[in-house]
Amino acid sequence: MSKSPNRLLGVVFGAVYLLVGILGFFVTSGVGFFDPEGGLLLGIFEVNIFHNVAHLLIGAALLLAGLSSVSAAKATNTTVGAAYLLLGIVGLFITDSPANILAINGADNVLHFLSAALLLVVGLGAERNARAATV
Repeated sequence: MSKSPNRLLGVVFGAVYLLVGILGFFVTSGVGFFDPEGGLLLGIFEVNIFHNVAHLLIGAALLLAGLSSVSAAKATNTTVGAAYLLLGIVGLFITDSPANILAINGADNVLHFLSAALLLVVGLGAERNARAATV
């Protein structure tokens, strides 16, 4: 696993997102499932229960793929990265609207864009670069 950037990133990001999903439940007491106004995780990231569940599902997918195989990790990293890029773009337009069913704020958008960039760069390029270097 340590020889594959995709597997390593999947395991690390998966574990982090699972932890974030669990910790989010500690700050969402009294917050509705799809409430556009959520609790603050780490004092900066806004989350509601739906957002916490999404973190748990994404974390589980990344972790399982990272533990599974290079091809699974590569596909999952790329897919989750693309989804986070889309979420970051959509998040720019819905943060102050009732359509914000994930309780996304500006800090969440920044983190979604950073996660997307790292997942996409590694997912689309890391294993290809490793193969090219050995040929």
